[in-house]
Amino acid sequence: MGSELGPAGGTAAPPPHRSDLTLRVNGKPHTLSVDHRRVLLDLLREDLDLTGAKKGCDHGQCGACTVLVDGRRVNSCLLFAVVLDGCDVTTVEGLSGDGEEPHPLQRAFLEHDAFQCGYCTPGQICSAVGAVAEAEAGHPSRVTDARAPSGPVPLSREEIRERLSGNLCRCGAYPRIVDAVEDVSR
Repeated sequence: MGSELGPAGGTAAPPPHRSDLTLRVNGKPHTLSVDHRRVLLDLLREDLDLTGAKKGCDHGQCGACTVLVDGRRVNSCLLFAVVLDGCDVTTVEGLSGDGEEPHPLQRAFLEHDAFQCGYCTPGQICSAVGAVAEAEAGHPSRVTDARAPSGPVPLSREEIRERLSGNLCRCGAYPRIVDAVEDVSR
């Protein structure tokens, strides 16, 4: 989606309700002209054909749309794309990088049968990647023992459940999801 030439041969400014932005999505740069009202989820699915993140509730309540922005997990259905100029976005399609091997959490979800219908699985996996990174960085959750020394937070089953509580699974695969995350975080 390139810009058109203006009257003096220069680049024309985007219309007032659009802005040009550059994102690195799964390691690849993309420069786009984006409507100010467009959310990241729609940009990923409709403009970049990355359909792993799902539109579940479209209100940020189910987590099916979870992706990583600059390494932090976000509900992409609530985040306006225009505010992400210069950010790195990782979707479930990009977790393994350029390699053929799946990400350890993707492999653990398969090994532990941590999905049933699979609709929520991409969001669950991206959320789990973010949760593990947050715990390793020492970010506490609501259930983290306040008396614990600073540093990485051990991921007990209770910690995993709390950290993933924003991701819903209508099939009820929660125990196996916790098993998968616990296996990877050991």
